[in-house]
Amino acid sequence: MRFLGNIEAKIDAKGRAFLPATFRKVLQSAGCEQLVLRKDIHQDSLVLYPMDVWNAQMDVLRSSLNRWNKAHQQIFRQFVADAELIELDGNGRFLIPKRYLRMAHIEQSLKFVGVDDTIEIWSNDEGNQPFMEAEEFSRAMESIMGGE
Repeated sequence: MRFLGNIEAKIDAKGRAFLPATFRKVLQSAGCEQLVLRKDIHQDSLVLYPMDVWNAQMDVLRSSLNRWNKAHQQIFRQFVADAELIELDGNGRFLIPKRYLRMAHIEQSLKFVGVDDTIEIWSNDEGNQPFMEAEEFSRAMESIMGGE
């Protein structure tokens, strides 16, 4: 499953958004009906995980943590406590709970960004952008891919 694209959208008064059709098609072709929504651990954005991807991530996280270590158990608890099961309605809409909208500073306008096997949801406000400036991106790609 690979999601590509950067699509702007709006939420309605109830906090619902339409998942872009291009992303719904990817989910449908993979037979995925459930998603998990979680705040990103690094940035003020949200992440939608297809259930298979979420389960694989949970397996990796659990295998990296010791259940008998208090700090590890707190990390795991916090990671899963900030997650919520999401289902699309017949029209392809889903509800973004208010606490998630506040966490990501989303008021009305948002941006869906396909990032490999997940979908990020960002506020479409000027102050909270998911992308680097073109020059910075060019230097970073050169550094990573150019073998420096």
